[in-house]
Amino acid sequence: MDWKELFAFSVPPLEMVVRGTVMYLFLFTVFRFLMRRDIGALNVADILLLVIVADAAQNALAGEAKSIGDGLVLVSTILGWNALLDWVGYRWRKADCVLEGQQLVLVRNGEIQYDTLGKERMTERELMAKLREHGVAKLAEVKRAYLESGGNVTVIKRDP
Repeated sequence: MDWKELFAFSVPPLEMVVRGTVMYLFLFTVFRFLMRRDIGALNVADILLLVIVADAAQNALAGEAKSIGDGLVLVSTILGWNALLDWVGYRWRKADCVLEGQQLVLVRNGEIQYDTLGKERMTERELMAKLREHGVAKLAEVKRAYLESGGNVTVIKRDP
């Protein structure tokens, strides 16, 4: 076993940082804007981080990245971006709205907001299934129903 080769870089560290940065930002954007309602309870950034880190670590472990050093640089880059975006979202409210998104109104005073359903590619049938999960049998029972930024549907029922 050649210890020097095991920990040597097979790709320049700066290239790994650039690759990690580009992939993280690209996948964050894709998950944030295209996968919103399918994700459910997990945060978009959490899922993204798990997927990329698992793949980056697997490449380093399997030898495809040629060395452990390559994997360490790539995983560190991804973790760094995740920490930075969390900090930016915490520090600036407007950035948080962009990074985490805002809730969207699906039902307002018993009326389905079809423009929102269309934008999110959610059918009326899917919406009704989500409402039934919250114990709603009729639209008239709903004061507001929101699609949260993490993909969950929140329902506020009308007062009896």
